[in-house]
Order: sequence, then C-alpha cells, then structure tokens
Amino acid sequence: MKKKHETNPRLGRVGGEAVLEGVMMRCGDRYSIASRHEDGSISVENRNYVSLRKRNRFWNLPLVRGVVSLVESMKLSFKVLSISADALGMDMDEPESKFEKWLAKTFGDKVMNAIMGVAGFLGVVLGIGLFLVLPTLATKGLDMLLGLAGGALGVFKTLCEGLIRIGIFVGYILLVSLMPDIRRTFEYHGAEHKSIACYEAGVELTPENAKHYTRFHPRCGTSFIFIMLILSVLVFSFVTWDNIWLRLVLKPLLLPVICGIGFEFILYAGKHENLFTKIVSAPGLWMQRITTREPDLSQLEIAITALKSAMPDEFPASEVEAVIAASKPQAAEPATDDATGDAAATAETGAARHSANSRPGNPAP
Repeated sequence: MKKKHETNPRLGRVGGEAVLEGVMMRCGDRYSIASRHEDGSISVENRNYVSLRKRNRFWNLPLVRGVVSLVESMKLSFKVLSISADALGMDMDEPESKFEKWLAKTFGDKVMNAIMGVAGFLGVVLGIGLFLVLPTLATKGLDMLLGLAGGALGVFKTLCEGLIRIGIFVGYILLVSLMPDIRRTFEYHGAEHKSIACYEAGVELTPENAKHYTRFHPRCGTSFIFIMLILSVLVFSFVTWDNIWLRLVLKPLLLPVICGIGFEFILYAGKHENLFTKIVSAPGLWMQRITTREPDLSQLEIAITALKSAMPDEFPASEVEAVIAASKPQAAEPATDDATGDAAATAETGAARHSANSRPGNPAP
C-alpha cells in the first residue's frame, strides 16, 4: 500500500521581515524583534498581535483573508519599524522646519494633522499613478504610434501594459538597492530567509548551519508582489480598452480580487513544492536576488534570536537570554591588588631616588 506523502509540519509556521539593523519574526499571535546595537549588543522585544482573521470567521474566508492579511502586514510593518528605531535610539521623526513650526503655532495641531493626511493621500495617489495609470497610458500611446504605422498591439495590449508595470517595479527596486542602508537591510532580509529555511529543514539553528541554506523563499513578500503583477495581466485582460477612463476606474476596484487570489497561491506554494508552484514562483524568486543579500554570521545570529524568541513553546527562553548576555560588551577588569601594590612600590622607589639625587653634593641625574 502506497504511503501518503506527509507535509512538513514546520512549513508556514513562522514568517518575518527585515527591520532597521535587525529582524522581526512572527509565529501565531506572537512576534519578536531582535536588533543589533552599535556596541554589538542584542536587544529583543516581544509583543502579541491577534489577527482579525482569528476574531471573525468572515475575515478568514478564502480571497477575503488575502486583503485582510495585506492590510495587517502593512500596518504591522510600520509598527515594527518604529519599534526597531526606538530600540536603536533613533528618532524617526524629522525635525520640524521653520515653516512647519509657523503653521503649528498659527493654526494649531488640527491643520498639521490635516496636512499629514493630505501628504499620505498624495503618496497613495502617486503609487496608483505610477503602477496603474502610467502603464495604461503608455500602452495606449504605443498602440496609437503603431496605428500610424499601420500596425496595432491588438490582444497584446494587456500583456504590454503588464510588462511596463513590471519594468517600473524592477527599476524602482534596483534604484533603492543602490543605497547603502537599503543594501544592509537586504542582508538582514537574506538572514531572515536562511534562518527560516534552516528551521524548516529541522537542522539545529546556529549561524554556521543557517548560512548554508538558501536566501530565497516562496512565501516572501517580494514573491507575493510579483504574483500580483502576473495576476494583474490576467485579470485586467477582461477590462475594456474601448474606454480608457473606464479602464482606469475599474483597475483599482479589482485590486482586492488580485490580492485575494495571490495570497491563496502564496499559502499553497509555501506548503507544496511541485512543478506548477516552481514555475509560477520562479519570477518572484529571481527578484529576491535583488531584495536579499548574503548575510554575515552576526546578522544570522540576529535572525535566529528573533525566531527562537517568537517560538517560546519550541525554544526555551534561556537560549535567547544566553545570546543576549553574551552579546553585551565586557566591562574593563579593575586592577588587581598585586598590580596596585607593585605600582605603589615602584612609585615609592622612584620618589626615594629622586630625593637622594636632589640632596646637596649629589650630581643631577
């Protein structure tokens, strides 16, 4: 009788993300943030977060849970970024300019809050314009140019639009990866993936073991974004090109559908490895060659510390505490009594010689 294939129970148990000089790991309702300080010491902060999907069955329905997870992930990302900055003693708020101080003094906090809200709204509009509006207008313009030459994109319009959108995304990631701080964050991103891969393989979690595992993971947020970009080509192919303005209105409304389908695939791909998941996941894994970098052993130590702290039922707290204690700088040892006595004796001998040499009739040294 053929044995039923058993799924690795460790797959999908833990996930995480890179933060400022550290890593956040999440398992169930608990997440832990491990940070490396300038003096080499490690600090860990543990918190609980209960997803809306666990509080109400409706929000855990297929497709719906994808939208909920995306919103919660974005919210949690901002929160852990702030926590990691506080742990490092960094001020995330830029100093107010003279104009901002004048506005706050003249009109009060309500106007300043309104301005911040408008700034956030403009950021969303910019994102929509860059990834939804620009590719559509560029494709329409290209189709018109081909029409003047007697050709047309025809059924390849949506594919062309999708390729332009992917090109903008890849170009953006390549540009930000040139920044030294971002490159270092990408190294922590690689450490996060390697430590999770080591855990899922059932191997002892040490930096030396984790460094041999892959830094590419199918459940990564980079893969999720790429899956959404690919799915957008399929979904937007059903939206009319006859009315360009109607198309621009309908595309944002279809984003929850794309997000829901993409999330279901990521869940499936994270727990199954077959030809289908390998083919569809390949572009996202290729993209991780940019969004992850090879970490060093100290960065792997941070990722492993965060992972163990997020899973107290599997890893005793004493292991995390031992790592934190060992990372603290050693204080300078005080001088011993023997050394102090020798120094005093040397000082007394020197003083006696100086006194003898200073007597009348003795030559100067």
